[in-house]
Amino acid sequence: MTAMTAKRIAGPLSSMTAKRALDLALGSALLLLATPALALAALALAVRPPREGRGVRRREIRVGLDGRPFELRSLRTRRLRLDLLSRLPHVVRGELSLVGPAPLTPGEAALLEAAAARRRQSVRPGLTGLAQVRARSGMPWDEPALLDAHYAEHHGTGLDLAILAQSVRIPLGAALRRLRRPGKAHLSDTDHRLPGYSVAE
Repeated sequence: MTAMTAKRIAGPLSSMTAKRALDLALGSALLLLATPALALAALALAVRPPREGRGVRRREIRVGLDGRPFELRSLRTRRLRLDLLSRLPHVVRGELSLVGPAPLTPGEAALLEAAAARRRQSVRPGLTGLAQVRARSGMPWDEPALLDAHYAEHHGTGLDLAILAQSVRIPLGAALRRLRRPGKAHLSDTDHRLPGYSVAE
């Protein structure tokens, strides 16, 4: 390996943040694991009777890091959260993060105040986020906009891992409760609390 080639490889690696490294490593692994299920889902969507000219994928323009627009593509299904998993290629490419604020449309982004827009666009939008895992708590400080702003200011690897754990635990816990008590499954407010974490930082 020449010195020039080594510098070319070392440059991007040295500038990679821990968050981006987590996105690349875990995002690539999840995409590899999810590919068979995504392929089957895409096939099932392709062979179903067409409705209103809708295709297999939903394509929408969203605002990403530093306000750059990108086309968000996802499968038109909510089964097993496959619509979210189908966005994993965006994570690998760097348009999305595993954890971050929900990606806004250009119209939604235009309604934000300048300071709020700068904070939100300082991080990549995510597949899941603080607002999503605490959406049903009903607490006044758990408004999605406040949680997104808080995440943008205080994000870190520890918080990301806690949010990812909650994102898996909440639907898994709900599924297990449905198996134990059919027809009576519900999520309590405490299901959306991150252990040892408070927004009042």
